[in-house]
Amino acid sequence: MKLGIVGLPNVGKSTLFNSLTKAGAESANYPFCTIDPNVGVVAVPDERLGLLADMYHSAKVTPAVIEFVDIAGLVKGASKGEGLGNQFLANIREVDAIVHVVRCFEDPNVIHVDGSIDPLRDIETINLELIFSDLEILERRISKTVRGARNDKALAKELDLLERVKAWLEDGKMAISFTTDDEDEQEWLAGYNLLTRKPVIFAANVKEDDLADDGASNPHVEAVRKYAAEYGCEVFVICAEIEQEIAELDDDEKAMFLEDLGLKESGLEKLIKASYRLLGLISYLTAGETETRAWTIKNGTKAPQAAGKIHSDFERGFIRAEVVNYQDLLDCGAYAAARDKGLVRLEGKDYVVKDGDVILFRFNV
Repeated sequence: MKLGIVGLPNVGKSTLFNSLTKAGAESANYPFCTIDPNVGVVAVPDERLGLLADMYHSAKVTPAVIEFVDIAGLVKGASKGEGLGNQFLANIREVDAIVHVVRCFEDPNVIHVDGSIDPLRDIETINLELIFSDLEILERRISKTVRGARNDKALAKELDLLERVKAWLEDGKMAISFTTDDEDEQEWLAGYNLLTRKPVIFAANVKEDDLADDGASNPHVEAVRKYAAEYGCEVFVICAEIEQEIAELDDDEKAMFLEDLGLKESGLEKLIKASYRLLGLISYLTAGETETRAWTIKNGTKAPQAAGKIHSDFERGFIRAEVVNYQDLLDCGAYAAARDKGLVRLEGKDYVVKDGDVILFRFNV
């Protein structure tokens, strides 16, 4: 899973990126990997892995990971190449979802690029650049399609879709809210890779005092929540400054720090849970003496395709899956005990994998 962190200058975007990547590395004992200057890989916190690893005396623990991209260079006119706009737009096309950091705090020492705090204006600035970029893509596609549409029914049908989506964007609406029941149109729409069709999570960046009530008393946060509700987007409240402090602590210190703030989880944990919900993701587990590992899949994935995440041979030669619920396995204390109690099930090709399933795949190639 790849998430792009976007936002205007001085909203806390890069502070959040740097904090999350460092926190993710320390909390799960997984080395933070710098792929290039603005990309980092973070381990997904999952307490189930450590408990299973202890049970199996695993030599290695491998968590699921999320790739964060700190997408830089956005200013007004980005879609026309202003600032690092072209780089920004190219990077955002590669991500699965967008984390849009919105400044919801007042601080005279931190200058806002537009001179005042207005989260809805900030959101609109970025959205307009994405819309402008998508319109250029659609216009190029229309110019190519219109030539053959007179003599090709399929092209004529696609041209109609292109013009409807173009009108939708010209009306200031995001493509993610454009719907169609036609399967051909759904396939074409997905193929355009429009920026405004990317799922979005809004991160409302607040001061420490606003964390206790989750931003309920902050009018800027309330404005973001109302806007997000129109598009069915999730909003989570975060303090980038606090995340920066948390990133420097070990696990025990982190737990105490969060408790003192009246918080149950860090911003990283909030973000990961929101991301999994947004993209419809779950994790299944494999465990043994060699390795205990989490594997991320789409909710609704069947057993052979889940096996394919490990290796294509597992999917190609799939025979069956031996499945036990994580909590059942933990309660029994050993795989053999769970099997003796009839809690280990043999599942076939039509089994839909569930979050927390501990699976042993049988295959033959």
